[in-house]
Order: sequence, then C-alpha cells, then structure tokens
Amino acid sequence: WRKKEHAPQKGMPNGDTIMKYQLAIFDLDGTLLNTLDDLADAANHVLADAGFPVRTTDEVRRFVGNGYRKLIERAVPAGTGEEKINEVLSAFQSYYVNHCAVRTAPYPGVREMLETLTRNGIKVAIVSNKGDAAVKELNELYFGGLVPFAQGECEGVRRKPAPDTVNRVLEKYATDRKDAVYVGDSDVDVETGKNAGMDCISVLWGFRDEEFLKAHGATIFAMDTDELTKLILG
Repeated sequence: WRKKEHAPQKGMPNGDTIMKYQLAIFDLDGTLLNTLDDLADAANHVLADAGFPVRTTDEVRRFVGNGYRKLIERAVPAGTGEEKINEVLSAFQSYYVNHCAVRTAPYPGVREMLETLTRNGIKVAIVSNKGDAAVKELNELYFGGLVPFAQGECEGVRRKPAPDTVNRVLEKYATDRKDAVYVGDSDVDVETGKNAGMDCISVLWGFRDEEFLKAHGATIFAMDTDELTKLILG
C-alpha cells in the first residue's frame, strides 16, 4: 500500500502535517451506524402484514446494501409479482422512515473518529443507498453538526455502485478524486470506489466479513475506528 504524498496543509498542527486524504465519504448502514435491527424489524413488519413469512436478522443482513427495492425483492417469497412487491415496498418505505432510529446506534468510536477527522481538517460526507429522507434524519440525529452533507437514494440519481452520488460530493467540496477516499462495509462499496476512481477502505465491523470482501476485490481494511482514522490521516 503506497502512501500518497501531498503538500503540507496550511492550518494543520505544527504547520507540517501531511494528510493522506482531504475528503472521506462514508457509507451509512454497517459503516457508521448499526441499523440492522431496525431494518429487520421494518422488513418483517411489512412482510407479516402482507401475509408472507418473516426473515431472520442474518437473512436481512445479506439482503441490504442495494437500496430498499432490492431488500424487499430479496425478502419476499420467490415468484412474488411486481405489483405485490411494489405494495410491500411502499409499506416498508412509509414504516421505516418513522421507525429508523428505534434500535439503531453508531458503532463504537464512530463519533469520536468523525470529530478527530474534522479537527484535523478532513472534510466528511455520507453517501448511502438508503432512502434519502432516512439518511438525512439519521445523520441529523446521530451526527448533527459533524457531517454537513448526507445523500441517500433519490429519484433521478443512480444509486451505488454507480459513482453518481459520490461525484456529487466531489463537486460540492471541489475535491479531486485522488484526494478522496470512500469508506464502506460491503461489496457494493468496493465497487463504488472503483467506479468513482477512488481508493476504498473496507471496515470489518459491518454487514460483510473479510473473506467475502476480499473475494469482491477489497484490498484495504480497518479493524476498528482507530485504525480507520490512521488510514485516512496518513
């Protein structure tokens, strides 16, 4: 792993600290927040209402990462028609936005990590395939004032692993992609970094394990938030 070289950053401690990155873009579910229990509860609520079998939390863990529609398509019984899928999806969207912070919590050390990065001049943002309303609500609830920009899935913008939402952040912060890193916990995030032409750090406390991530092209790993902070700061 070759360290990037950058010119000294003005305003940094001692005036001579070299940052590896200027911008860190984070996935949300499985990276900053453990949202699995609330996602599973919401999915099972709408599945039961539709008369479908409920799913285990571990099954839901494997279903998430590609947005709400993919979650519901994977959760409903095989062969379920498009009309019924749309009905269950609509119910899920309505229910989850009002129950997205019941059992959800930041992973240990996450808030402190964001504070450290910000204090050291690193810009931070969130890009997620979760619905935009829930992304913004959860960001404000758990990281209010720390992460100034959070983008979720919205109409007219391709979701990850397409680079569209990441490119929006790069444009907003006028940052070159070589000076930015994407941080996530899934194969979708690895592919997002690749498609955006950026480095990707895979965290190992989320919804996918190291073996799975390596099989999907991940090469840089963080065991905990301290290690992640060091990787970003350089």
